[in-house]
Parts: sequence; structure tokens; C-alpha cells
Amino acid sequence: MDLEAGPVLMPLPTASDLEIERKVVSSADDPVELSWRALAALDYRTGEMSDQLRDLVGKPVKIPGFTVPLEDFASAATEFLLVPFVGACVHTPPPPPNQLVYVKMDEGRRAMMDGWNPVWLEGILHVEDVNSVYGSSSYRVVGMSVTPYS
Repeated sequence: MDLEAGPVLMPLPTASDLEIERKVVSSADDPVELSWRALAALDYRTGEMSDQLRDLVGKPVKIPGFTVPLEDFASAATEFLLVPFVGACVHTPPPPPNQLVYVKMDEGRRAMMDGWNPVWLEGILHVEDVNSVYGSSSYRVVGMSVTPYS
């Protein structure tokens, strides 16, 4: 080692260096938070949707809402609906299809069902008509996780 060359000095990171680092740390697999307003941008009669929504099809998303199990008396379920407000779907008429999300948990995972408390759903978004006993949905999500809303 040549000590006469002196110490090697490294420059401090600049703001643009830190921004690039943040982009590298943020993976393309990180879920994008999706609002019910954005989901309503799908015209369920014609299939037309906003560019924002089209860009999220097939990608990980995170949606807040309330669960409605599709399995009888289930405290944990593999299939359920995610709805924008408590009590949706258990009365008539149900919300429109662009305000219902059909969820099938990935690999048979079971999600805790508590229709009275909001949750975050994370999963892969698909635009697809799905019928259930509670109504028609314009969305299908392959569920990865369901966690309490905070």
C-alpha cells in the first residue's frame, strides 16, 4: 500500500445522488396505494378506464377498505369482497361493480375477516368481471396480505 499517496477522500453524496438511491431502494414490486376514487374511474359498462388505472393492471397495489367474506361464517377466508365502506353489499342495492373488489388470496392463504374495522389489502390488480352472491365486481385481486388499517 502506498502511504505517500495520501488518504483517499470520498465526496459527500449530493441531493441527486440520494434521490437516485431512493429510486433504487424503491422496488417496482412495491405496491401502489390505490384509492376508491381511482377505482371508480373504470366505466364498468364500456370498459374504458383512466391511464392511471390501466398502468396498474397486473401490478401490486394497496387498497384500503372493509372485508365481506364469501365463505359462510368465516372469521378467516380465502375469498372475499373488499368494499369502500362498512356494511356495503349486505344491503340492496349493492355498490356499483367499480366499487367492489373480488379477492382470492394467493396460494390458499387465509385473511382475517372483521367487517367492522378497515384493512389494507395488498395484491395484484386485474380488471375482470366477477359475480358473487353480493353483487358483480369489475376487479379481481390476487391477495398477498391483509393488515389492519393504520
